Parts: sequence; structure tokens; C-alpha cells
Amino acid sequence: MRIRSWLVGLSLVAGAVGALAQDLVVYHIDDAAAQGLKGLRNIRNHLDTDPTAKITVVTHAMGVDLLFESAKDANGGAFAAPISALAARGVKFEVCEITLKNRNLKREQFIQEAEFTPSGVVRLAKLQKQGAAYIKP
Repeated sequence: MRIRSWLVGLSLVAGAVGALAQDLVVYHIDDAAAQGLKGLRNIRNHLDTDPTAKITVVTHAMGVDLLFESAKDANGGAFAAPISALAARGVKFEVCEITLKNRNLKREQFIQEAEFTPSGVVRLAKLQKQGAAYIKP
């Protein structure tokens, strides 16, 4: 019985260590035109190299434009498809609600993968406090 308890405890510790080993990363996008395509490529490359990374993309100001239904890169390619592919790999995409208010935007203007956070900068700070690496493409 003691061996069984010891094995259960050991497996719980191993699981916790594995979770701690997972990289937490936040990508900060505040200008979709300048950072959108580059940021999405960085995230794809990041996951190709480290598929276990837990990545959150926080957008605010002009960065929320990345997540519009009709958003396109400078070459005319839609952002929706690569965002959908990254979301399928576990990437979270968040939109600042302060930006929505300041720019008179509606949630319905955004792709289905978009989640909403009360404040983009507060979310960035909280994720970093939780140990997330900060990347601004």
C-alpha cells in the first residue's frame, strides 16, 4: 500500500514538473500593420520549435485590427486563416476592451478565435508576473 501511495505521489510530482517546464509566452501586438504578419510567423516558428509552449497574444490600440473579420496583411492575404491554424495549436488571441470602447468597436467585428480582456496592458503585466516571457515582434 505504501508503494502504491509513493508511486501516485511520484506521478503527481512528475506531472507538476512537466507543467513547470512548459514555456509561457505573451506576444504583444499594438500595431497590426507593422507587427501582424511578422508576429504570426514568429508564433508559428515558435510552436514549430517548441510545440509545448503556451502562447497568448494580447492586442490593444491598433493591434486589435489583426483580429478583425476582414483583416488582411500588406500583400492582401487574410489574417483569419493563419490565426485559426495557430488557435488550433493552442494559441490564445485576446483583444483589449478599453480599445473597443475608445475606438467604438463591437465584439461582432472580430473573428471567432478572439477572446476579450478588460485591459490589454494589465493583461500583459499579469501574464509577465505569472512568469510569461514577453515578446513584441
